[in-house]
Amino acid sequence: MSVIERTRPVQETAVREPRITDEHGRRIRVWELALRYTLLLIVLTITVGPFVWQLSTSLKGPTEDIYSSPPTFLPEHPTLHNYKRVADTIPVWDYAFNSLKVAAGNVVTNCVGSALAGYALARLRYRGRRVATLVFILAMLVPVEGIIIAQFTTMRELGLNNTLIGVVLPGCIGAMNVLLMRNAFLNLPYEIEEAAFVDGANVWQRFLRIALPSVKGTIAVVAIFAFMGAWDDFLWPLIVLSDPSKFTLTIGLNYLHGTFANDERLVAAGTVIAVAPLIALFACLQRYFFRGVGEGAVKG
Repeated sequence: MSVIERTRPVQETAVREPRITDEHGRRIRVWELALRYTLLLIVLTITVGPFVWQLSTSLKGPTEDIYSSPPTFLPEHPTLHNYKRVADTIPVWDYAFNSLKVAAGNVVTNCVGSALAGYALARLRYRGRRVATLVFILAMLVPVEGIIIAQFTTMRELGLNNTLIGVVLPGCIGAMNVLLMRNAFLNLPYEIEEAAFVDGANVWQRFLRIALPSVKGTIAVVAIFAFMGAWDDFLWPLIVLSDPSKFTLTIGLNYLHGTFANDERLVAAGTVIAVAPLIALFACLQRYFFRGVGEGAVKG
């Protein structure tokens, strides 16, 4: 065989078009890849577009037209004056601090309570375990509006009306969070805990030293869900709180919509202030979030 014949297959392989495959090794055609990216861009525009518009509006000065056609997303002269006006109009930082206290309390109670309940449902053997799991599933089907009167009556009887504890208490343990933790603990191998049991570890030691460190991702998911639910909640704090000094941020920003509804720049600045902590939290915990979704996925 000549030198040319031996080098020909190498040359043909070198000029072959790159093959695009998915996670299963199947080949993806160019038009399929283009369609996927087009759909992703459409979804990204629909989900992120309103926030970008609010951010752009909050940075525009009083002389810029926010209703121009076609719309302009980049302000000509960016300014932070609208954020200062929000702080001058309402005590926004006091409201934000109240929301932070409620959200922090909700995160702590949900992470601790959901981990304990999820471990009990997944690992402990006792009579009525299946019934208890069914109760948590049925609790997810009950709308909040259907029990809000009972919650308000309970808080009033306990003397917790018009307190931040009364805001935290009804949502301190969520049914969804308990089920997420339960499924995360179910995915752990039983052999590890059996080996620890043989070595003399009790239930608390197996929970704290073996099971809990293995589900950090799911705990991050629970923390994000709990923080978002408490930070964005509007109806329950509006019902249970009457002292303006104890208002959360969502209630306080409602004054911007009611009294200053025509000033879109002021409303947009308040909206950005409310959303910024959620973005910062997710940015810090995103690597645990995606790992935790797989840990606590519901089995089929």
